[in-house]
Amino acid sequence: MVRHRGRHSRGAGSLTDSDVGSTDATAPVGALDGALSTVGVGVNGSTVGPPGVTGGSVAAILTVAPAPDPGSGPVSGPSVQAGALPPVSREVPVVLSPPLSRPASHVHHVPEHLARHVPEHLASHVPEHLARPAVVDRASRRRRWPWVALVLLVGVALVTGVQLARPFPAVALHRALPDTSPVAGATPVLPWPTTGEAAVAVPQLGVTVQSGPEAAVPIASLTKIMTGYLTLRDHPLAPNTQGPVLTLTAADQSEASAEAGAGATNVPVQSGEKLTERQLLDGLLVHSANNLADVLARWDAGTIPAFVAKMNVTAAALGMAHTHYADASGLDPGTAGTAGDELLVTQAAMGIPTFAAVVSQRTVTLPVAGVLWNYVSSVGTDGVVGVKSGFTQAAMGCLVLAGERTVAGHRVLVLAAVTGQPGEDPLDVANGVDEHLLDAVAAGLREVPVTASGARVGEVTLPWSLQRVPVVASRAISLLAWPGQEPSLALAHRALHSGARAGTSVGTLSASIGRERILVPVHVADGLGGPSLSWRLKRS
Repeated sequence: MVRHRGRHSRGAGSLTDSDVGSTDATAPVGALDGALSTVGVGVNGSTVGPPGVTGGSVAAILTVAPAPDPGSGPVSGPSVQAGALPPVSREVPVVLSPPLSRPASHVHHVPEHLARHVPEHLASHVPEHLARPAVVDRASRRRRWPWVALVLLVGVALVTGVQLARPFPAVALHRALPDTSPVAGATPVLPWPTTGEAAVAVPQLGVTVQSGPEAAVPIASLTKIMTGYLTLRDHPLAPNTQGPVLTLTAADQSEASAEAGAGATNVPVQSGEKLTERQLLDGLLVHSANNLADVLARWDAGTIPAFVAKMNVTAAALGMAHTHYADASGLDPGTAGTAGDELLVTQAAMGIPTFAAVVSQRTVTLPVAGVLWNYVSSVGTDGVVGVKSGFTQAAMGCLVLAGERTVAGHRVLVLAAVTGQPGEDPLDVANGVDEHLLDAVAAGLREVPVTASGARVGEVTLPWSLQRVPVVASRAISLLAWPGQEPSLALAHRALHSGARAGTSVGTLSASIGRERILVPVHVADGLGGPSLSWRLKRS
């Protein structure tokens, strides 16, 4: 092939037919200058190669033809002697060499429209990678796009699956409890005794009121409330069971006889007699037997002094700051306390069902003693359910009563205690004072509306919605209260889930004063709609 080095000014030469068709047509173009002086030379009809052509590229098709007639006019291009060429026409591909100074990245294949003009008999002289145009394989591209679409589809499906499988965020319940305030009204005026001390209490409300400043005085058989409480605390007993069996001794029989001779209350016993824990408690609390107090004390602690020590420790733990025990029965005038202190131990004792069952009895029956009457004569009448009486010359009439009263439909237990009551029948006087106190306290209690049925006590917020769903009380709540007390409210809720329908219970509202506590269910006023598909897919 003819290798183009540009234009040269070499001398004329001759070019034969065989030279043009030779496969070794590598003579410089300049060597043809003389022979082509009358021939039109063009690069595909142009005098320059295509832009970006580098060495080794087909840059042009050189056409060699006979010179025209001299009389036909001027011919542009290099001059060639007339008759120097035979009457032939050849098209020779021209390759540029050496390479032009362009980077390899700018090498271009021969455009398709030029490659089509390379004659067949010259095509073998063009390198295959130059002669074949760089045509995009459209069929290969068509084969690839379904796979690309499949990958995209799988990716979208995975992202969608992950988003839909994620758990919903928590549904929050916010409290919106109504305000509360102290119960209005003046403190009731109570019928306090003119002699001795008195105190009242409503255990479920946590209310205790004394008649005035208190000082420790002998409390007689009120002491046995602590004795019975400690026995049941250390030796628990169900109300309908008898418990352990104790065998009484000759010493126990002698003690009972001695107390009977001194005029102290007692229960006759015999050596070898067997009494259960429940029978001993019946004789202690119903018939106020001093001798049975000592039997229980020795059984519980080993000795009476050891038991008395336990009594004083327990009194301190209960907050009985003015009380001191010197014995287990109260016969010793050194055992002293106050009406207010006695209500503290009574509240603890009445919290034990067996104790409450024992003191509520009007009579009991023991094997040797037979039927014994309760010294608290009002038990079983006018709602009185116990508790204990006491009398000595030092203490005079002492009595603690427990009475059940109904106030505005609420059942309430009221306690009253008096000490130092005089009179021909000090226990009867004490009983009258206590009953009046029970009634006055019940009359002084107030019913307090806390919340109405359907009242809003909270709201539920949904992370996927601006909706706020009210939470309302299922029914009204009212409490008993002593003037000046303030109720408290609390809302406890279960785990909340979307999709809950209107009326679904979501928790509990509690209202309380002291130990009184009322629980009512709360529910959502509207349904808790779930998140939309769009929100589930778009959430971050």
